[in-house]
Amino acid sequence: MGKMAIMSAQYRSQLWADRADAAEEAIVTRHLRTLWWLPGTRLAVVAWPPASGQRAFRRWDYWWQAHLLDCAVDAADRAPTPERRTRIMQIARAHRLRNLSGWTNRYYDDMAWLALALERAERTQYLSYPTALGALGSALTKAWDPRVGAVPWRVGDNFYNTPANGPAGLVFARLGEWDLATRTGDWIATTLWDSQSGLIFDGIRLQWAEPNAAGSAPPSAKLERALYTYCQGVTLGLDTELAVRTGEPRFAKRACDLVTAIEDGMTVDGAIDGGGGGDGGLFNGILARYLALAALMLPGDTGDVRAARARAAAIVVASGEAAWTNRLDVNDSPLFGADWRKPAQMPGVESGVAAFAGGTVTASEVPERDLSVQLGGWMLMEAAHRVTAAGL
Repeated sequence: MGKMAIMSAQYRSQLWADRADAAEEAIVTRHLRTLWWLPGTRLAVVAWPPASGQRAFRRWDYWWQAHLLDCAVDAADRAPTPERRTRIMQIARAHRLRNLSGWTNRYYDDMAWLALALERAERTQYLSYPTALGALGSALTKAWDPRVGAVPWRVGDNFYNTPANGPAGLVFARLGEWDLATRTGDWIATTLWDSQSGLIFDGIRLQWAEPNAAGSAPPSAKLERALYTYCQGVTLGLDTELAVRTGEPRFAKRACDLVTAIEDGMTVDGAIDGGGGGDGGLFNGILARYLALAALMLPGDTGDVRAARARAAAIVVASGEAAWTNRLDVNDSPLFGADWRKPAQMPGVESGVAAFAGGTVTASEVPERDLSVQLGGWMLMEAAHRVTAAGL
């Protein structure tokens, strides 16, 4: 690599580091608050500008705050400082206190997201959360249904979906439960893969008949065919992790094929297309996180693998450029759009706020108001930094 190329690579890496810094600072200044005046705690208010009662954390968005923690780990990994390390500890402590009932809740996807963030905090920042990871890992392991080969969306539910099983599979892999991780990944590939698009469906609803003299009949099944960006992200992350940890070729092939399907079916002009607020505000950021993971970690030196890594990195950087170009500057800090390919809209205190309904959080009237949207933008900036810092 020549001197000019080295300088260019360093410039790109620093550019994305600066943008990630700005995204982090926007969240810290607009959203982070002490929980109930308790020392050593920080959580994020779920809207900006906040509505009445939101600064007091009356509403609890477990999985949004889990991604806040994951982003805080991203920043500490990128540029370690005592302040960032302390912030991770403050967020984790506040998460446990605000959850009231311990580390777990009724939703297995929520618990998997928190486990992934805490495991990374242990592995990369040398913090210690054995009680939390023990409780979360045990809840996910016990929820894994051998009749299905997967975990349900939530306690007592018959919906087995990608957003729960992708991150749960990653948790199994990172906590050493290789059999469960492998079987979960294979279940997603055989049950929820769309042969036409190459993408991954949302989930499947199973209903078992009452046992009879001949034994239990097979369950009836209803496939939920929605195609969400974060379903692709978590599946890609799991297959990449399994390819690295097991060396089995089928995982790398699945990851390569999925990167191609994502590029073909979920990008426009190279950038991730679409978006939303509420829970959907996190979907594209999650895809970007695991595209970056694939770009950096997918093992092998075949032409297909090299091309998949390059494509994954290119999608992350193109999406980052789109989101940055279309941001608003508010008090010298970025406000990201709900759709990275469209100009961000300025939310007002009068516009309607996100609400919880049917197990999900709907978007605010102006979705840029939602913490989820801004966390998705921060996640994207960190992902773009990781791939450019690696020279991709």
